[in-house]
Amino acid sequence: MLQLELAQIPIVDGAAGVSGPNVQRVLQIIGQRAPETDLIVFPETTLSGFPTRENVGEVAETLDGASLAAVRHAAREARVAVAVGLAERDGGRFFNTTVLVDERGEIVLRYRKTHLWASDVGVFEPGDRYDVCSFKGMTVGLLICYDIEFPETARAVASLGADLLIVTNGNMDPFGPVHRRAIVARAMENQMFAALVNRVGSGDDNLTFAGESALIDPSGDVVSEVARQDTVLRATLDPARLEGAREHYRYLHDARIALDLATEDSAHGQRTRVIRAR
Repeated sequence: MLQLELAQIPIVDGAAGVSGPNVQRVLQIIGQRAPETDLIVFPETTLSGFPTRENVGEVAETLDGASLAAVRHAAREARVAVAVGLAERDGGRFFNTTVLVDERGEIVLRYRKTHLWASDVGVFEPGDRYDVCSFKGMTVGLLICYDIEFPETARAVASLGADLLIVTNGNMDPFGPVHRRAIVARAMENQMFAALVNRVGSGDDNLTFAGESALIDPSGDVVSEVARQDTVLRATLDPARLEGAREHYRYLHDARIALDLATEDSAHGQRTRVIRAR
């Protein structure tokens, strides 16, 4: 069994730094984790909130910066893994990034958001790769918010052997139901667990964040979910559900897509575009 805590919390946009409210709330939750918890998941850009074009240079930190260093230290002291988002600085470039820190305080996985939402454009550059790591006997991958509206992203992670997809989210009204539906589909169509953790409360530009964090099993069934409250949801992931979902069929094995785009002559002698399944 894998014990998770899904930290559905409010975030202050642009409030970076170890002494700021975002990092302090993360450290508090890590310090108060249940003794049996293996992994705590936080929302998108938790440590920094959403930056703007004007302040991203001040808000973003490197992966060896003070904020993430404090989180890594807290994870190591508490012997718990943490998935947390931040505005990442890499030289003169900026990325919307989530990292998985293991119980030793080591960064074992970094993911840069590949699909930029409108408010990301001009602030961040898109990432260019998907990756997975081994954690507690499971293969784990990461996505961020808008990514999950594209089935190909979760399929890319699944094709790398993922058993658990972690999605750090920052989805607001009126779009909240979109991601809540999408996370069920991404879990079911790839036969893997999916943990979605969204923020709540208000943000800049009068945004209201939708919550609806959840853990979904590989058959698309809800294991645990929460509405809109500021809370830490505890959830148990039973790996046996992977075996049950994959016992009789495996979508990744049975799929005949990759698709080949081709042009053929029709029965009437006309040229037509077709897609051949392989």
